[in-house]
Amino acid sequence: MSLLVVGLSHRSAPVSVLERASLSAGAQLKLLQDTVAAEPAAEAAVLATCNRIELYADVDKFHAGVAELSTLLAQHSGVGLEELTPYLYVHYEDRAVHHLFSVACGLDSMVVGEGQILGQIKDSLARAQDLHTAGRLLNDLFQQALRVGKRAHSETGIDRAGQSLVTFGLEQLSAGAEVQQWARGKRALVIGAGSMSSLAAATLARAGVAEIVVANRTFERAERLAEILSEGDDTDVLARAVPMDSVPGELTRADVAVSCTGATGLVLTADAVVASVEGRTGAPAVEDAAVRESDVREAGETPLPGAGSAADENCPLDLSSVSSVPSGFSVMGEAAVAGMDAATLEQHGAWAAGGTAVDRTRETGRSGPEADSELIGALAATATRVGRIPERRRPEPVVEVPRPEPVLFLLDLAMPRDVDAAVHRLAGVRLVDIESLADASADAPMAADVDMVRRIVADEVAAFGAAQRAAHITPTVVALRSMAADVVAGEIARLEGRLPGLDDKHRAEITQTVKRVVDKLLHAPTVRVKQLAAEPGGAGYADALRTLFDLDQETVASVSRAENSTTEKNRGPA
Repeated sequence: MSLLVVGLSHRSAPVSVLERASLSAGAQLKLLQDTVAAEPAAEAAVLATCNRIELYADVDKFHAGVAELSTLLAQHSGVGLEELTPYLYVHYEDRAVHHLFSVACGLDSMVVGEGQILGQIKDSLARAQDLHTAGRLLNDLFQQALRVGKRAHSETGIDRAGQSLVTFGLEQLSAGAEVQQWARGKRALVIGAGSMSSLAAATLARAGVAEIVVANRTFERAERLAEILSEGDDTDVLARAVPMDSVPGELTRADVAVSCTGATGLVLTADAVVASVEGRTGAPAVEDAAVRESDVREAGETPLPGAGSAADENCPLDLSSVSSVPSGFSVMGEAAVAGMDAATLEQHGAWAAGGTAVDRTRETGRSGPEADSELIGALAATATRVGRIPERRRPEPVVEVPRPEPVLFLLDLAMPRDVDAAVHRLAGVRLVDIESLADASADAPMAADVDMVRRIVADEVAAFGAAQRAAHITPTVVALRSMAADVVAGEIARLEGRLPGLDDKHRAEITQTVKRVVDKLLHAPTVRVKQLAAEPGGAGYADALRTLFDLDQETVASVSRAENSTTEKNRGPA
């Protein structure tokens, strides 16, 4: 087994990179075809979700495989290889199996324990099977991953460790309130009719929303989802379908909107959301002052006090010497003291920081014009780059401005995003997207059931590895028994030549006796070699068997090809 996986996920890459690297359905198909056409890879499968992109392959060379798979991911994602490489992870053989099994159990999900990943793994396998890029190894691997995931959910309480992405997103929208209480009576707009959108619609229906409007580019799919929602026995919700061009008008009526489409561009721009809020409230939608001030602080653009502020009292510098400082700069800023010698600058810096003066000569061992020139030159370079010298003043305490209660709740589960990130800054709107979900889930508590699932994964990885190693020697054992059967047939033919008068009864008895002798001689060695081969490091027993019995390599290969052909005919997801 030479299983290799190269990928990136929410654990290794920021959402902005994942968003740019996301693969459309067509790009996934082309990636599979190009991977199996590449020299190191014999099989390939792509697992692409809203927060991960992984390429699985059976390769004959590790380093060449890593290089080829990384290059192919970069080419088909549209993100340059140099930019993508720092975010890629690589797993090989048993570690690759462990990784996929952990993913299938929800251990590697953004929300621990979510079960939607099983459906995505199943879709990934079906796609590879349809394109004939999944052979024996990947068929066995993905089908076993599905079984391991189902076992984890049925034997443990992993579901309690975290919710589905949809449920978690709705909890973030409700800001700590009970989702059912928050959702009751609201009007919902669901954009998209895929698996995630359908789950969101069903979740909202069970939560008690009064109405669900489904919009989709294929109107028939929207109609079908609306029909399913209306006919549900466990809900009493009014559901209807609308074409995509009705979204702006429906957004004006909606209290909550969930979007998860495969669009490559924005589905809801900031202007569209502004228009919907204004259409709903009749008042202009403006940027939230609290968010705007927060953005300013994060960007390092803290407003500067004037040169005559009270905070400049007790400054060790002569204020009159900096009277020509441009408006907007404080004498606490280094721009006000450009041209001063290094010692004075150090005094000023220590005062601005609220500390004590520092003797630079003790730190650097240098003094005089050279040290002055370096320090003042660095300050001048900074001023040239940013337009002014950064303020040395400690930031003033910030009074948090409360945000107004939202009138529109938006949940964006798409990757790349459906909703313009600028909507975060709009007053009266609460937007939860993949990026904010990642931040919120970073500190999610881990349940004790997670440890149980980890033990299941470890056991299943060991069992899968043993089965694969045992399967690896099977063609050699079959070739050995085939060779033994040929030897028996040859000896019986030689006996018939020497004893032409031998009757059928005695010939059959002799043939059976010889076959039993051969079977008994081969039974213990072949059973034992399969047991040994299943153990870690047992791959070499197949080579030893071929060498000891002088088996033809092509015969072994033909047996292996025949077995793969049989697997291909009988394949199918678990």
